[in-house]
Amino acid sequence: MAASIPLSSRPSLSAISRVARCFTSASPSQPTPSSPSSSPPLFAFSTNPDLARRQDAERRNVQWVFLGCPGVGKGTYASRLSTLLGVPHIATGDLVREELSASGPLSHQLKEIVNQGKLVSDEIIISLLSKRLKAGEAQGESGFILDGFPRTTKQAEILERVTDIDLVVNLKLREDVLMEKCLGRRICGQCGKNFNVASINVKGENGNPGISMDPLLPPAHCMRKLISRADDTEEVVKERLRIYWEKSQPVEDFYRRQGKLMEFDLPGGIPESWPKLLEALNLDDFEEKQSAAA
Repeated sequence: MAASIPLSSRPSLSAISRVARCFTSASPSQPTPSSPSSSPPLFAFSTNPDLARRQDAERRNVQWVFLGCPGVGKGTYASRLSTLLGVPHIATGDLVREELSASGPLSHQLKEIVNQGKLVSDEIIISLLSKRLKAGEAQGESGFILDGFPRTTKQAEILERVTDIDLVVNLKLREDVLMEKCLGRRICGQCGKNFNVASINVKGENGNPGISMDPLLPPAHCMRKLISRADDTEEVVKERLRIYWEKSQPVEDFYRRQGKLMEFDLPGGIPESWPKLLEALNLDDFEEKQSAAA
C-alpha cells in the first residue's frame, strides 16, 4: 500500500456525504443556490476567531490542505480533486506568480525572493490568500483545497484560528525523483499551462521501490513556446528542498497531533497514483458514481 493512513485521519463519512449533496444539487460550474449577500463569509483573516465558523459546517464543502515538497505534484492532485469535489483549488504558488506578473513594489520584492529560492514571508502570503478568499466568497464559493499553505507552524496556527481544516494530505516522493521532476517542469509562454518533459525511470534499491513517471507533454501548438521557470535550476531547487524539509516537520507534527494528517507516498505517475489516492481518501466509489451520472 502506498499510503500510511491512520483511520482517524481519513475524511469522515459526513464530509463525503456533504460533497455528494453538493453534486446532486448543483454542478461545479453552477454555484449552489444562495446569494453572497445572504451567506456568511467563507473566512477572512481577522482578529475575531469565530468569523470563519459562522457558516454551517453541514452545508459547506470540504476544507482540505495539501502539503508536500516543491515539485511533488500538489497542484496536479489538488486540481483533480477540486474538479471531482466541486471546490476551488487555491495554490499560493499561483497567487505569487500572478502577483509577479503585475507591476509595483511587491512584484519586485517577490522576484528577488523567488529567484533566490527563499520562502515568501507570512505577511505577503496571508495578504495574497486573504484577497483570493474574499474574491471567491463574493462569487459564492464554499469549501476549498489549499495548496502550498501553510508552510510554517505560524501559518498553520493562523489558519487554525480562522477556519476548520478537515484533512491534511502530505504527498511524499524521494529526493532524486523530485529533482528530476522540478528540472523537467515547463510552462507554455502563451497559454500559461504547466507541463513536464522529464521521463523518469528510477530502479528500486535499498528497500525503496522503483518509480516510473511518463512526461506530461504539451500539445503541438504549445511545444515551441515552452519556457522554464526562473527558479527551476538545480541550485535553487536544492535550496528550496532544504528549506522545505527544515520547515515542514513542525507543520506535519502540528496536524499529526490533531489526527488530521494523512501521509501518502506517491507510487509513480498519475495513472498509478490517482486511483490509490482516491482509495486512501475513501473517494474511489464516489468518482465511479460521478462518472456514471455524467
